[in-house]
Amino acid sequence: MKKLRFAHLASVAALATALNANNAFAFDEVEKDEIGEIVREYLLANPELLIEVQEVLEERAAQEEELARIAVIQSSAENLFRDSADPVLGNPQGDVTVVEFFDYNCGFCRRAMADMQAIIEADENVRFVLKEFPILGPDSIAAHQVALAFNKMSPAQYGDFHTQLMNFDGTANEDVAVQIAVDLGLEEDALREVMADPTLSNPVQRTYELAEGLGIGGTPSYVIGDSLVPGALGVDELRARIAEARAAN
Repeated sequence: MKKLRFAHLASVAALATALNANNAFAFDEVEKDEIGEIVREYLLANPELLIEVQEVLEERAAQEEELARIAVIQSSAENLFRDSADPVLGNPQGDVTVVEFFDYNCGFCRRAMADMQAIIEADENVRFVLKEFPILGPDSIAAHQVALAFNKMSPAQYGDFHTQLMNFDGTANEDVAVQIAVDLGLEEDALREVMADPTLSNPVQRTYELAEGLGIGGTPSYVIGDSLVPGALGVDELRARIAEARAAN
């Protein structure tokens, strides 16, 4: 029945298009008005066709958006998956890379920490790339600046720093992040010297650009293979996406 309705609608649409085509048909103004009224009456009598058309248009737009997103992922692969400034957890040589865009003050990111840890513990071939993506205000920006400096000074300890700051019960800010870094053995003056480097925030700027190109507006968001996986969807969904990416390799 739906195919039949679409066939009727296609005929009506073709007729309407013909009315607007230059010299396509030699309709006079009276005939155009009559045909226009037929189209109008048909659509008024079958309004569900407009809903169906809208659904088709939305589906087509979603497909085009997904294709555009895949193109961005593929063209930005170097910055997305292999930016040397990004912290890497899990197996650095893993056969599947999970890129996570996160903010230290994002409650969903904090809850998703357990998902990442469970996957790393259970799958020795997963590589997690952490994209510092402070979008929740000045405190987040300051905390991520400390994180970037910490990773630059002591990348082997970044996992411990990241875990402690993500699990902090309260707002992650500069003071909290610096204290965690000092507790892990860094000298505060040396840390603040690295933090003052104006080029330190360059990775964050690259992450903002990647997020804009991918249409990422919230955290956590993941890129796995050629797919964008928004939101804290849970460990089972992440494992399924990792399996899909592995099968596609």
